Amino acid sequence: MSDDDPAPSNPENTGATPAYSPPDTSSQVDAAHVSRETRTYPRLPAPPAPRVFVVANQKGGVGKTTTSVNIAAALAQGGLSVLVIDLDPQGNASTALGVDHHAGTPGTYEVLIHGHSIADHVVTSPESPGLQVLPATVDLAGAEIELVSVVARENRLLRAIKRYLKEAAVDYVFLDCPPSLGLLTLNALVAAGEILIPIQCEYYALEGVSQLMNTIGLVKGELNDDLKVSTVLLTMFDARTRLAAQVVDEVRAHFTEETLRNVIPRSVRISEAPSYGQTVLTYHPDSAGAVSYREAATEIAHRGAKEQA
Repeated sequence: MSDDDPAPSNPENTGATPAYSPPDTSSQVDAAHVSRETRTYPRLPAPPAPRVFVVANQKGGVGKTTTSVNIAAALAQGGLSVLVIDLDPQGNASTALGVDHHAGTPGTYEVLIHGHSIADHVVTSPESPGLQVLPATVDLAGAEIELVSVVARENRLLRAIKRYLKEAAVDYVFLDCPPSLGLLTLNALVAAGEILIPIQCEYYALEGVSQLMNTIGLVKGELNDDLKVSTVLLTMFDARTRLAAQVVDEVRAHFTEETLRNVIPRSVRISEAPSYGQTVLTYHPDSAGAVSYREAATEIAHRGAKEQA
């Protein structure tokens, strides 16, 4: 299967090893796919109430930001209203969603430090009319220090989101965190109701998850009793290796109900897309990575509509 062919759906969670499907390997940029493609996709069911996800894993390089932006964009393409809050000073989520985040651009920093309204600084992503982004800039790098002396510092984002949800009709909120457990990530864990954990299909995959579960336990006990791990997504799956299949089986054994049926393949197209300020969904919509993320988003939407009904 070439990277230009539609990818088959991932197997159901039956305990069997996923069928072989070669990963995306083409690294040549096709000029025809650099421009943002717009298509019409089936409408996804909306949840009865807004769902606020924090995308977290204390192990780096597992695809947290990639998962945040692609799932968010796929839900928006399905006709839902989605907000992405970029909490990482590097602003990678803002980049991937085609949103300007140069120094001085108002966004997450102003909301957390100065108490501004989210509604004042969100911008629409060119990925989809239904996708709003609160950008992060390098100014956010100093927020950890500035928040130390602030009263109720861990609740700043929670209050801002609650106020925004009263002002705007939003189906999903995704909080993309920095790769560290500081006050920015703590604010996200306090503000969210659900955790989406991307787990890379490689050795030591569960090591970061065990650390994250300990952190979640502390947050639940002290700051957010409603926080729960609702969704686990397997990423960077390479069907050519036996190890990847073993990781899939192990994760599904630990998170039987939470793990999505669909897995995300290791894909060059997914890696290329942010350099063009796009998600893989508009950069190369027929690639295996784009199809897999759309299927994962569809599963999340149907789960949410069913569970919260």
